[in-house]
Amino acid sequence: MIIAENTQAVYTVEADNVEAEVTIVEREEDHVPRYIVDYPKFEKATRTVLDDLKEEITRQVDIEEREILDPKSVEKIKGEFLRTAERVAGSFFPGLSKRKIEILAGRLTHDMYGLGRLEILLRDDDLEEIVVNSADEPVWVYHKEFHWLKTDIYLDSERKIYNYSSVIGRRVGKQITNLQPLLDAHLPSGDRVNATLFPVSTDGNTITIRKFARNPWTITHFIDPKFGTLSKELAALLWLSIQYEMNMLIAGGTASGKTALLNTLTPFIPPNQRIVTIEDTRELNLPQYLHWVPMTTREPNPEGKGEVSMLDLMINSLRMRPDRIMVGEIREKDQAEVLFEAMLTGHSVYATLHANTAKEVMRRISNPPINIPKTMLESLHLTCVQYRDRRTGIRRTRELAEIVPKTKRKGGGVDLNARTLYRWKPNDDEFSKIRESNRLLDDIMDHTSMSQQEIQEDLKEKEEILQWFLDSNLKTTNSVGKVVAEYYSNKDKVLELVRGDKGPDNLLPDDVIDELKKRGLRE
Repeated sequence: MIIAENTQAVYTVEADNVEAEVTIVEREEDHVPRYIVDYPKFEKATRTVLDDLKEEITRQVDIEEREILDPKSVEKIKGEFLRTAERVAGSFFPGLSKRKIEILAGRLTHDMYGLGRLEILLRDDDLEEIVVNSADEPVWVYHKEFHWLKTDIYLDSERKIYNYSSVIGRRVGKQITNLQPLLDAHLPSGDRVNATLFPVSTDGNTITIRKFARNPWTITHFIDPKFGTLSKELAALLWLSIQYEMNMLIAGGTASGKTALLNTLTPFIPPNQRIVTIEDTRELNLPQYLHWVPMTTREPNPEGKGEVSMLDLMINSLRMRPDRIMVGEIREKDQAEVLFEAMLTGHSVYATLHANTAKEVMRRISNPPINIPKTMLESLHLTCVQYRDRRTGIRRTRELAEIVPKTKRKGGGVDLNARTLYRWKPNDDEFSKIRESNRLLDDIMDHTSMSQQEIQEDLKEKEEILQWFLDSNLKTTNSVGKVVAEYYSNKDKVLELVRGDKGPDNLLPDDVIDELKKRGLRE
C-alpha cells in the first residue's frame, strides 16, 4: 500500500556529537503530523559488541557516588563518560573514522548516563514539551510551529521509563517509588520533569518534560512584530511600573507565558536593589549584574522530613532584606497572605497566578480558598493577563488592568475594581488603549514628584529605547539589562545613542557582545 506523505520540515539536531535528521511529515492515515528522527547507522558487527563496550567504559570511569548526586558535577561526569567512551571505542574499532568514533561515544553516553534517544529531543530548541505516556505509545512532542506531534520513538519497556524517572529524581535528591509514585523534579538544564508510576497512571509509567528556554525571551522578542506578544506602548508602561516599584500579578492559563513575561520584565529592575526569587523549579533567569538570590522549594524525604515549602521560603525571604520579591506561582491562602503582607511592609512584589481575566484574578484572591481581605488587596497595583491560543499557538498579553480601591457608600467598607487600561483585540490582532490610568500614574507621581507631563515624556523615551532594542537586535537578557542599567545611571548618554541612530556595542562589555555573537545576533 502506498502511503501519501507531505513533508512539512527537515532539519538537523546535534547532541554530544550525535547528529540526527528530523523530518516532520503529514500522512493520510494519521490525525497529527509525525516527528521522525533519523539516527546515524552502525554496522551489525559494531552493534553486537556494544554491551562489551559499556562494561569496559563502566570499569574505566571512576566516579564517586557523591559526584553522581551532585548537580554541579553532571557536566563533568558526562564529559568523563564521553572521553572514556571515545578511548574505549577507538581501541575496539581501530578501523573506524574519528567522526564515527565520536558518534558512537555520544550514543553510548546517552544510553549509559543520559536518557537514551530522548537526548536528541532535549536538544531540539523547537520543542516545548516531551511526553512519554507508556511503553506501548510513541513519545509525543509539542513543537513551537507544528504543535503536538507523534514521534517514531518508543521506549522499550515500563522498566526503562521507571529507570529514567528514577535517575532524574536521584540527581536532585528525590525518589519515585511505589510508595511515592509522583515525581516533580528538574534536569540539570533546568527543564521541568513530572513523572508518574502505574497504577496511578493506569496505562503505564509516564514522563512529562517541559523544556526550559535555552535562550530566554526578552522584551525585544515580545515587541517584535514577528511575535507580537506586546505593543511598545504597553511595554513602556510595564517598564515604568517596574522601575518605580509598583506591585504586580501576572495571570493566565497553562503555558500562556506568565513566567516568560515576568522574566522579560526583570532587566527593568534597578541594579542597586536586592532581589529574591522563589520557585518550585528554577525558571527565572535574571541579568548577571543584578543582586539576585534565587531560591527553590524542596520536597520531604521518604521519612517525611526535610521539606522546604514555598511558604517557608517566602517567610524566610522577608528576613533577607530584599527590595523585590518574585514568586513563581501563588496557589494557597498562606502563600498569598505572606505575599500581601510583604507588599504592606514596603517590599515590591511580583508573582504569577492561574486566571484568565483581571476580574477573575480579583475573584480568585478575594474568595475561598485564597480569601485575602480586600483591605490587603489595596497594595496590589497591576494585574497583567497572558493568553495562548491553543489552535494557532500565538501568545498575547490579553489585558492590563490597574486595581482601584473604592469606598462603599453603605457600611464604609472598601471595594476593589480591576480597571482595564489595555486590551488585545483578537479580530485585528492589535492592542487597544481602553482608558488612561488613574491610580497607577497617581501613585508614581506621589512617589517621584513627577508631573503627568513628565511621566508621559518618560514613557515616550522608553518607547524610543524599546524600538532601538528591536533595531539593534538586542535579544539577550544581559544585553537588554546592561543598557537599562546604563539608562538609570546615565540617561542622556543612552538617549544620545538612540536618537543618533548609533549601535549599542560601546555600552556593552566584551562578555555580553560575545554572548550576542554566539547566538547569531552580531556579526
